[in-house]
Amino acid sequence: MTAAISAPTKRMDDSKHGLPVTIITGFLGSGKTTLLNHILTNQEGLKTAVLVNEFGEIGIDNDLLVTMGDDTMVELSNGCICCTINNDLLEAVYKVLERKDKIDYLVVETTGLADPLPVALTFLGTELRDLTRLDSIVTLVDSENYSVDLFNSQAAHNQIAYGDIILLNKTDLVEAGWN
Repeated sequence: MTAAISAPTKRMDDSKHGLPVTIITGFLGSGKTTLLNHILTNQEGLKTAVLVNEFGEIGIDNDLLVTMGDDTMVELSNGCICCTINNDLLEAVYKVLERKDKIDYLVVETTGLADPLPVALTFLGTELRDLTRLDSIVTLVDSENYSVDLFNSQAAHNQIAYGDIILLNKTDLVEAGWN
């Protein structure tokens, strides 16, 4: 990673209401899970829930994994939880909100082929808008493998278009003067 993003601190959000939510998106191989692992290992006392929209296994570092509660929920060593979103994001968010041990922060990692707009609208256009607060959409871009051909994909285009923060990753692997 060439840049660091940390979870928000508790005092930063005192005046705002609802569970803060960050959506992490980016095309396949852009570094979403690496960023997520960085966030989870730098919590500074926050309890974070992670919803992962992936087709395969959860890509969280093995040293963060503690126990499997069922097929959809994983407990992490730093007190965080991680869910795989199979069908219904709304249902998964309600499971997080209904937990006895309250969560300070929610991160949703989309699959590399996802359009982030429908995910964002789940938080902005449903009853979740009163219970959560979408703070940002972070889009990772793989600088080494980026290609204009990606814009032939509507999902890749939308990931950049809807991103509040565009994080150029793997810049150290690109030659100086690259155009």
